[in-house]
Amino acid sequence: MRATNSEWCAGALAVALAAAAVMDAGCGRAAAPSPDGGTRAAAVRPSILLVTLDTTRADSIGPDAVGVTTPTFNAVAARGRLFRRAYATAPETLPSHASLMTGLYPAGHGIHENARRLADATPVLAERLKGAGYRTAAVVASFVLAKRFGLGRGFDVYDDRLPLGRQDRTAREVTDAALSALEGDSDAPLFMWVHYWDPHHPYAPPEPFRSAHPKRPYLGEVAFMDAELGRLVEAFERRAGGPSAIIVVGDHGEGLGDHGESQHGNLLYDSTMRVPLAVAGPGVDAGIIDTPVSIRRVYHTVVDWAGLGAGDSLRGESPEVVLGEAMKPYLEYGWQPQIMAVQGRQKAIFAGTTELYDVVSDPGEARDLSGGADLPAALRAGLDDYPVPSPETARAPAALSAADRQALASLGYVSATAAPVVRKDAPRPVDMVRLFDALEEASLLFVQAKYAQVIPLLERILAEDRHNLDATLRLATSHSALGHEARARAAFRRAGELAPGSEDVKMYLALHLARGKDWPEAVPALEEIVAASPERLPALEGLAALRARQGRLEDAVGLTLRAYELKTPAPAEWVRLGEMAMAVTKTSVAIDAFERARVAQAAAFRHDLELGVLYLSARRFEDARAALDRVPASHSAYPMALFKRAQVSVLLREPDATARIEQARRRADVTTRDLIAREKLFLGVR
Repeated sequence: MRATNSEWCAGALAVALAAAAVMDAGCGRAAAPSPDGGTRAAAVRPSILLVTLDTTRADSIGPDAVGVTTPTFNAVAARGRLFRRAYATAPETLPSHASLMTGLYPAGHGIHENARRLADATPVLAERLKGAGYRTAAVVASFVLAKRFGLGRGFDVYDDRLPLGRQDRTAREVTDAALSALEGDSDAPLFMWVHYWDPHHPYAPPEPFRSAHPKRPYLGEVAFMDAELGRLVEAFERRAGGPSAIIVVGDHGEGLGDHGESQHGNLLYDSTMRVPLAVAGPGVDAGIIDTPVSIRRVYHTVVDWAGLGAGDSLRGESPEVVLGEAMKPYLEYGWQPQIMAVQGRQKAIFAGTTELYDVVSDPGEARDLSGGADLPAALRAGLDDYPVPSPETARAPAALSAADRQALASLGYVSATAAPVVRKDAPRPVDMVRLFDALEEASLLFVQAKYAQVIPLLERILAEDRHNLDATLRLATSHSALGHEARARAAFRRAGELAPGSEDVKMYLALHLARGKDWPEAVPALEEIVAASPERLPALEGLAALRARQGRLEDAVGLTLRAYELKTPAPAEWVRLGEMAMAVTKTSVAIDAFERARVAQAAAFRHDLELGVLYLSARRFEDARAALDRVPASHSAYPMALFKRAQVSVLLREPDATARIEQARRRADVTTRDLIAREKLFLGVR
């Protein structure tokens, strides 16, 4: 298996993909030329609705579903093409959606897990359509697809707003938001992407869907989602007026216990990789397609409707070897990387050893045929040529605040803390299913800082997977946070034995030292790490904290600003920066920090006095007046606010300046009484 994405994207899979797989955006494919030398345009450019169904198994929706009725999806499928054997590119939300929006496999776009950011240099679907004159809008249901992860480029509207205190929204809330986005007059065709999240664990459908599916709430979620899809489709087609096209596609499925996987993300079996796909619109003949297809071709289909090139469109026939990957266990725990290749009725999975299934006669993938059948050349080429990512580069997460990490954790997505130990004798993920639930629970408890609860789980994991560097570092960090110095040191020593020379081990040991009495020892280590890797966010933040502890506040401010360029700070973090910058008279930095906190905290903001003082220092008197007028009388330093407000009143020549000076005198405290008496601005004011 090769490890270079660029070579693979340029055509190393020619054998496996036969004549079909030309990757439009990522490999430089141009729009198809017309006979007269121009670019071929579609006869009619329809408005296009793309609906993505998160965590939806292919067998849970559509005319063949058992135990649930989904009339809206069935109607879309009946008037267009129903692809019975559509496959996700990865069993996680962000990588799969990145494929939908780029036309590339994860090896091409570089997103192998959630909580990563799609590179700005990678073209996305909305950019192409916007450039072609489409109006573009998106409504997503979960923080996993927030704009910060890179899929928002090219959208006029990218609605990733979530209800207060929640990290997702229901299908009804998503549909309501989408209907609002449909409002407005425009002659331009519309491209709208709407993302539903509901079948995601935990399954809690509303009534009447809960009562209709009391023993299978997952199906109740699917039925509820389908009902809301009906509202959306009706409104979209009414808004489109002219020709319209609709694609409804799943991003991945759900294990529901198949092959020992309760949810998704770890394995490549059809329960999590085969997804629903229905395509209806101009040039799409009605029918059922049993040929395997990849959902990455949704991109090419939308591009085709927009008149920007027809290669790989689902409107035509393009035989392919369908590929997929599940890299999370490899990138987080150092287990075997997993690659899938599907052609005809055969499906191969490589994870150290090869499995082969006839998924038509054996849809549950219960009978591994690899011992008694030769692997077809195209499947072998697909497995051999698919690049395995480097853990050191692919593991780098999008810069996330603690609040962001907790948001992802609440959705069941928690990333490892370090690049894993990669070894040839690593276990296959399917042989480690007994640890899946423990790993997820431990990750969640760790992010929630429930260190005493997570330690027994981590010890259990390490008893069965002693090379798990992430679990070892989390165990060390948990003991460190609880003040268990000897046990923390022992776990850090073990981490160093597992991964000699690891920058991750070095960094987390330095952060451990920074917590205790030996914190000066951490300074040179963190300085070295930051110098070598300027984007290592924990090291930057750790060094900033130590600079503050050393009294080097100006350096601390500079490091904090660098850290904030790499993440989305929480409001409290902006407040802390404002206080530090104010202490070293970095007035403009302090103002910006406090104002960012004020926007985020709204009525909960409690630092208007500081803002007023800063604006006064910057001679921005009207801004100072506004800030000081917001300071409540209940504020512990309200006398100071009155004093500063009286100064501003004089400087702005307000008619009630005298009254404000008198009010400041009446309400003066020990601190402000002398300041008022010595204030030259107040002399002669009548």
